[in-house]
Amino acid sequence: MLLIRRRVLRSDAGFLVLMLAPSLLILAAFYLYPLASSVWFSLTDLSLLRLRRGGDYIGVRNYVDALGEAEFWRVVWNTAFWLTAVSVAVRLVLGIALALLLNSPALLRWRLRTPLRFALLVPWATPPIVAVAVWRWLLDPQAGSIDRALLWLGLVRHPVAFLAETATVWPAIVLILVWNTLPVAALTLLAALQSVPHDLREAAALDGAGSIRTFRHVTLPHIMPTVMILAMLMSFWTFNNFVYVWLATGAGPGRYTDVLATEVYLRGFVDFNLGSSAAVGVIMAATMATFGLLYLRVLWRGAPP
Repeated sequence: MLLIRRRVLRSDAGFLVLMLAPSLLILAAFYLYPLASSVWFSLTDLSLLRLRRGGDYIGVRNYVDALGEAEFWRVVWNTAFWLTAVSVAVRLVLGIALALLLNSPALLRWRLRTPLRFALLVPWATPPIVAVAVWRWLLDPQAGSIDRALLWLGLVRHPVAFLAETATVWPAIVLILVWNTLPVAALTLLAALQSVPHDLREAAALDGAGSIRTFRHVTLPHIMPTVMILAMLMSFWTFNNFVYVWLATGAGPGRYTDVLATEVYLRGFVDFNLGSSAAVGVIMAATMATFGLLYLRVLWRGAPP
C-alpha cells in the first residue's frame, strides 16, 4: 500500500512539473537571460556610444570603482534610509493608526466606516505619475497651495521650494510616496485587526486593561506577523523604485536625491557607461535577493507545522 502511494505521489509530481514547464521556460527567458546578460555586461567596459563594437572584458573593475566611490555610498544611504526605511516606517505607523480608526466603534455608530474606506482607496487608485504631478503643483513655491496656506498661517515668511532645497526635498518625496501607497498598508492592517478574536479583548477589559494596554498586549502581538510581512513586502516595492524620485526631482538638486534606481539610469543613459550601470543593477539585484531570502525565512517560521 505504501509503495502504491509513493508511485501516485511521484506521478502527480511529474504531472505538475510537466504542466508548469512552459511557464517556467517563459520565466527563465524573461528573467534568467536578462540577469545573465546584466552580469556579463557588468564585467565589461560596454558604452552606449559603442554598442555595435561591444565591450571588452575588464573583470570586476566596475564593481571596485563603484564600491570605492564615496558618492556611491551616499546613493546607497539615500536608498536604504530615506527611500526605504523612513517611508516604510511612516507607512506602518500611519497604517496602524488608520486601521484602528477605521475599525473603531464610533465610525460604525456614525455610519462613516464605508465612506471613509472608499475615500482611502482614492490615493491608491491614483497612478504614481499623476500623484507626483499633482504634488509637484501643490509644493510649487509660486503657484502651490501648500506655500500659500503656510504664508497665510504665518508659519513661513517666504515661499519654500520644497523639492529644490536640501532641507526639505527628502521629506517631500517621502510625503508623496506615503500618500500614494499608504492605503495598501492601512487596508492590510485593517484586515489583520478584524481577525483579532473579540473574546481576547473582552477578557482584557474584564481584567481592567485600558485601550492602550489592550492594544499593546493583545492586539499588537496578534497582528505582528502581518506587520513583519508587510514591512518586507513594502521594502521590496520601494527599494528599487524609480518613479517617485525621478519624476519629483530628477535626482536633484544636483544629485542630492540620487538613489540606486536613478543611478542605474544616469550611469547608463547620461554618462553612457553601460558596464558601470549594469554593475550597479547587479548590486541592487543581489540586495533584493537577500531581502527575498529573509522574507522566505520569516514565512517558513510563521508557517503552521
